[in-house]
Amino acid sequence: MTTTSHGRPRSAARLAAAAAILALVALPGAAPAQLKFKKKECVDCHKKEADRYADYRFAHAAVRQKKCEECHLRHGLVPKLLLKETGNGFCYRCHKREAIGTDKANVHSVVKNGPCTACHDAHGSNVKHMLKGEGNDACFKCHARAPFEGKVRHAVVSKDGCLACHVAHASSEKDLLSGPQRKLCGACHPSSAPGFQKAHEKYPVTTCTGCHDPHSGARPKLLRASVHPPVAESGCSSCHAAADSAKPFAVSDEGGKLCANCHEEAKLDGGGPVQHAPAKRGECLACHDPHASSAPKLARAEGAALCARCHKAQTRKFTSSHKPIAGPRACLSCHAPHASKEKRLLVKKPDALCASCHAKTIQAGTRKTTHMPFADGDCSACHDPHGSDQKGMISARQDKLCFGCHTEEERRFMKAHTHRPVLEGACTACHNPHGVDEPKLLRAPGFKMCMQCHAQLFQESAGATNHKPFAAGSCLGCHDPHGAAAPALLVADERSLCLKCHPKQAKALESRSVHAAFSSGDCTKCHNPHKAGVKKLLVANPPELCLACHKALQQRFATDKKHEPVDDCLTCHDAHAAANPRLLNQPVAEVCDQCHATKEAAFQAAHLGIDPARIACASCHDPHASKDPKLFKRVGHAPFVARQCDACHTVSPSGGKR
Repeated sequence: MTTTSHGRPRSAARLAAAAAILALVALPGAAPAQLKFKKKECVDCHKKEADRYADYRFAHAAVRQKKCEECHLRHGLVPKLLLKETGNGFCYRCHKREAIGTDKANVHSVVKNGPCTACHDAHGSNVKHMLKGEGNDACFKCHARAPFEGKVRHAVVSKDGCLACHVAHASSEKDLLSGPQRKLCGACHPSSAPGFQKAHEKYPVTTCTGCHDPHSGARPKLLRASVHPPVAESGCSSCHAAADSAKPFAVSDEGGKLCANCHEEAKLDGGGPVQHAPAKRGECLACHDPHASSAPKLARAEGAALCARCHKAQTRKFTSSHKPIAGPRACLSCHAPHASKEKRLLVKKPDALCASCHAKTIQAGTRKTTHMPFADGDCSACHDPHGSDQKGMISARQDKLCFGCHTEEERRFMKAHTHRPVLEGACTACHNPHGVDEPKLLRAPGFKMCMQCHAQLFQESAGATNHKPFAAGSCLGCHDPHGAAAPALLVADERSLCLKCHPKQAKALESRSVHAAFSSGDCTKCHNPHKAGVKKLLVANPPELCLACHKALQQRFATDKKHEPVDDCLTCHDAHAAANPRLLNQPVAEVCDQCHATKEAAFQAAHLGIDPARIACASCHDPHASKDPKLFKRVGHAPFVARQCDACHTVSPSGGKR
């Protein structure tokens, strides 16, 4: 236990001190003053913001009153722009939905789907209603300026802006108009005025925007870009009943018959037997407005938007779109609008039509090897002419597309080991889909095709030895370019493939002793099949090569005395097979006799004069390494270890032992 200098326990001293403090607090008049936080307002820290808001002509009431917490939560230690609630619902707490008009039939999309702050500044602005932009500028944040700034502009738009005719939030009228169109236009353009009566032949016109652009345009009187001549010439009666009749807007003939009074059918369809369905049925108004349009030829919509009304699948947004569809002529770049002599209303034969833009690609048709669909001019066999979610506008994923015709190849290619481009469905990584001078539509000749991905293999290396097929660029002599049952895409198992060119080694398999790697067909455990810096394409020089498998020997070489020949295994062993045990290139006695003078007296004395030919050297000595100076094996018979062979053996006069 820890004690104080007076010998008392330290814990007891602490308790005594605490008690003294409590007693002092309990004394009358001794209590300290209660601590309080000094209140600070938000603007005490956010001075820059407060100064900026103070200069606004129109400020949010809560900002004027410095009631930041009407909208924001207190931040605490981690400052964040933390609102009490997110979304427009927060604004609706003060600005009631009914007042804004969200219950009306037509609600401004930004009010319906977006934040109020898209148009309004939450704190304040120098513009009325705390708008982020002055006048029309607030609207132009979303709406393009060009349609409102044409050569001829609606006077009221230039003078009073968008709010002259539209309301900002919601309306019972379409297009957020502030009133019915006839009443709204009539306020400035009374239908009873003589000029109005003359221009409209006294017809009781109720809709103005059918012929006039309400914002701006290029033609006088704000007439739309494309106007039906009878309308432009105030000749309404050429199609309609008299203005003073019971049904003044009734037409004088039905459907296409009325149009045929002026538009000759032969000129429209050119005598083509393939007719557009609406044209065939005489439904001209399916595509054309009878009075005026902002699109050419009185079309009801511009570009592909017109065709999209019926042909949604062909005009949807694609990852890879056909460029003409986005152009000014859109679908008419390839199709006739009324009739054609070609299928699918094409303006030309398919191959000629594609060639009109893709001339460079069409030149591939003159090459030696041409893809059959391309040669037949059938581009749509592979490509979707409208667009695709695949690169190059192909109509399906590349492998699925190719296997659609090459069905047998799909079964043949999908093996245990598949070439990566095939596996990834990238046929065009190797093959040109149109035409080339190389056989099988290959993008490059022979090994140069392989070099595109395997360039490192082909790099020149000083002193390297090349495998003959590799040096000749005959990659396909060993590998299948698509898929194979054997690893490394080999056309056969490794042993069979190598023995095909090395038949002498095939006979070695019948030898008494065969190298395990050779027997199992693992030729590449020792040899590099392409190139190597060592003779005979070995992946390393012995003994490093051999020790990669014989790891136990490697460990012994690090601690024991090594037999000198182990630095070159091939001094004693054959690499593939041998007639002798353990891959020895000669009988044991002859192998040892290469280095040891077996006929000398010293040797004879050490071996009791036994005939060297009868000695099994490895029965006593370790041929690789040993802790014994004479390379004797680790475990030995005691008399033998003591060099007392004659304790058990006697030497016969003939030089043998018994």
